[in-house]
Amino acid sequence: MKKVITYGTFDLLHYGHVRLLKRAKELGDYLIVGLSTDEFNEFKKHKEAYNNYAERKYILEAIRYVDKVIPEKDWDQKISDVKKYHIDTFVMGSDWKGKFDFLKPYCKVVYLPRTPGVSTSKIKEDLK
Repeated sequence: MKKVITYGTFDLLHYGHVRLLKRAKELGDYLIVGLSTDEFNEFKKHKEAYNNYAERKYILEAIRYVDKVIPEKDWDQKISDVKKYHIDTFVMGSDWKGKFDFLKPYCKVVYLPRTPGVSTSKIKEDLK
């Protein structure tokens, strides 16, 4: 079984998120999503999510491409997660290109193109 992992806040879930999850799942058999906790978002990422962790986790677990959701509590847990869950492929959006190449000794690293014209930041800006 090939395992894939990706990470994110996944707030104000939109079709770009779902497309990313679908394409990530297509790279393996089992998709794990590292979901940023509220504390990680606030104190490390310096961003505020509209939905809390439990709500975002509930939504992600309802998506057919997602097999497991784990909490992302800090930037440095990725290597330990890759080892713990025996990950074959790490996936992120292309806006992160190069930022996670340090994982290449542990697993394959793939940066998928973003869905044009949609982002949580754009949705928030449009709603203002």
